[in-house]
Amino acid sequence: MQNTKDKIIAKAIELFNKNGFGAVSLFEIANSLNMSRGNLTYHFKDKDQLLLTIADEVWDKLERKRQESLRVPSFKNLHNEVQLFYHYQQEYAFIFMDHHVLTHPMIRSQFKKMTDQSIEYSKSIIAFSIQLGNMKEEAFPGLYNHLAMVTWMTTFFWLPQQVIRGEKKTADGEKLIWSMLLPHLTKKGLNNFRKFFGQDYIENLGEPFAINLENMITI
Repeated sequence: MQNTKDKIIAKAIELFNKNGFGAVSLFEIANSLNMSRGNLTYHFKDKDQLLLTIADEVWDKLERKRQESLRVPSFKNLHNEVQLFYHYQQEYAFIFMDHHVLTHPMIRSQFKKMTDQSIEYSKSIIAFSIQLGNMKEEAFPGLYNHLAMVTWMTTFFWLPQQVIRGEKKTADGEKLIWSMLLPHLTKKGLNNFRKFFGQDYIENLGEPFAINLENMITI
């Protein structure tokens, strides 16, 4: 059974996800729980304290889940990392959608730390894959640093771009990430990738590229 503090957090997340962090007041949260605002502020003196508590909850969950999996860089662990991120993006959508939350001084440093860790992890996967012979050597300087950055960007900003483009929220961007990495795999790496994901996965990364130039407007 949830205690009062946990109920407040759960209801706040629900309302923030639905209406946005800035649009929800402590009074509305208290009213939704049939409690007085004074009772709520006994547990959380203001929205900033409530936001910090929720953010700490997200980081704690992410770290626990990360520790449960092997930290050896691999296709499997990159897959787990990406899916873990998408799961918490759905559960705490308002955090990843609201610019004011992303830049909030109380949690900005946490976002920076999480971002740096994600990018460095992608770099370690690329480096380990090269060492194992699964990925080709870098074709030109900056390529793999850029790939690591784009991998993080695709993961972190997947939810906002879905809203902008009006796409189904059940989809995720993992296939997009792999479509960027696959051309850089060696024959050995492609075979190992196929063993883990299957040939059907490769053949269904997305819609085939087909553009009718005759239908495009030219100047």
